[in-house]
This record gives sequence, C-alpha cells and structure tokens, in this order.
Amino acid sequence: MKVLVTGGSGYLGTFVRQFFVADDFSRRSGFDVRDEQAVERIAEYDAVIHLAAHFDKHPDGAAECFRTNATGTANVIRNMKQGAAFIYASTKDVYGSHANGFEEVAEDTSTDYCGQSAFEWSKLIGERYIEYYARKHNIRACIFRLSTVYARTSPDNAPGLVTHYVESIKHREPIRLPAGVDPVRDILYVDDFSRACQFFIGSRIEFGLYNLGGGPANAVTLRDILKRVGAMIDIEPVIEEVSGAPIPVPLRYVSNISRVSTELGWRPWIGIDDGLRTIL
Repeated sequence: MKVLVTGGSGYLGTFVRQFFVADDFSRRSGFDVRDEQAVERIAEYDAVIHLAAHFDKHPDGAAECFRTNATGTANVIRNMKQGAAFIYASTKDVYGSHANGFEEVAEDTSTDYCGQSAFEWSKLIGERYIEYYARKHNIRACIFRLSTVYARTSPDNAPGLVTHYVESIKHREPIRLPAGVDPVRDILYVDDFSRACQFFIGSRIEFGLYNLGGGPANAVTLRDILKRVGAMIDIEPVIEEVSGAPIPVPLRYVSNISRVSTELGWRPWIGIDDGLRTIL
C-alpha cells in the first residue's frame, strides 16, 4: 500500500510519515496543496493522511488559512482515486466555547459560530469539502478532531504545547501561565494518533467523524505536566504566573473517545508518563 502524508515534514508529520514509511507532500519536499497541478500526483496513492495546514489565529492570517486549510483540502481529496482512504486532521477547536462545561466533549457538540478564528472556521469548511468529495468520488474518508497531540522535537519545527513545556524545563527557561487557573487537556502521543490512522485504513468504514485525544485516562492539568517532567529529570520548573493573560478556551477539554473506540476498536496505548519519558 502506498501512503502519502501531506505536511509530512512538520512537527507531527515527521513521525507519522516514519510510522507508515510514507512519502512526503509538503513545501519542504517541493509540493504545495494549493498548487492544482502538484496535487495531481496524489492519485497514485492508496491512502492519504492530510496534516498540511496553515496555523494562524491572528485576523491577518485569515486569507491564508482559508486558502490552505479549506481550498487546499479540497484540492487534495478531489484528486484521489476511487476506493482510496483519506484521513483529515481537524481540530477540537472547531467547537470553540461550545465545549465549555463538558466533562467529556462528544462529536455532537455544536460547531456553530461562537467567535472561532479563521483557522478553526477554515478547518471546519475543510470537513464539509471532505463530506462532499468523499461521497461524490467514492473515497473512504475519516475526520479526526484532534485534541493535544504531542511528539518529540524534530529539525526546523516549532514544538507543540507539551514539547515546549518539556524543553523549557530541560533548559530551565521560565514558563508563563495565566494566574489563578489550571487548564486541563487530554494529551495523546503521536504514535497513538498514527495507530488510529492505521485502524481506519484497515477498516471497512466508508466515512467516520471522531474526536481523538487521550481521553479521560490521559487528562491532565498543565501544571501537573510540569510537575511530572520536573520530577523525572530532577529540575524544578520555573513558572511565571501572569495576571491578565488570555485564558484558554475551553478551560477544560477532554475528548469523549467512545465512538472511535467502538467503531475502530482503537484506544490510546501510551500513557502520560510513558509519553513524557519518550520525548525526554
């Protein structure tokens, strides 16, 4: 089976590509999802894991978000061959503040506009393109609304949230956190994300929409992550409490992973401490 990872040189894509021994489709390898001629080569592949995205929540980045995350996604899926498998890395942030107050966030949580940035809205539009083209072109498609997925550092890539904390503690750099609150996230190691992709590719499901994260067993406060890492390497984290700093929305986000567990038979294998040790 020939597998392609768009954004396969990125923070997560580097490891997903290694997991599948897949080809890379990214600007670093000379390909751009916005290029309608470049994406024609996607028809050669049996499975495409679409990670390429433009991440920018500032209003000035709106146009580029829509070009890359919405139009670029449509370019990719409409060039796939019939019967191929397509996996789209969406984001939990499509729920915006609608996710507030839930112990676990399920897939039927509202995605109506409630102040989401162009980044989240462009990812949501990308989901709609997938629903249309998958059904029109007979493509097996899966949308994963990802929670906090983390990985080791890789060359020329900015670290994600968890990796940033780990690196900051290792180098004794101060970590700025909003004063008076302790956000909760369910964290998922990148290899578990790759396994979820593998489970869908190997399934007979024609279309799936799943929240994907570590779930309740891997839910942790940001400060607890710092304490765990500090204890593992015997370094006291340097935390700066910042009054007036933006508070993450939602303050607590934990994925309800019952649907993906039931339909794909997937569950996270790598726990919090094992994952943190791996990236250390």
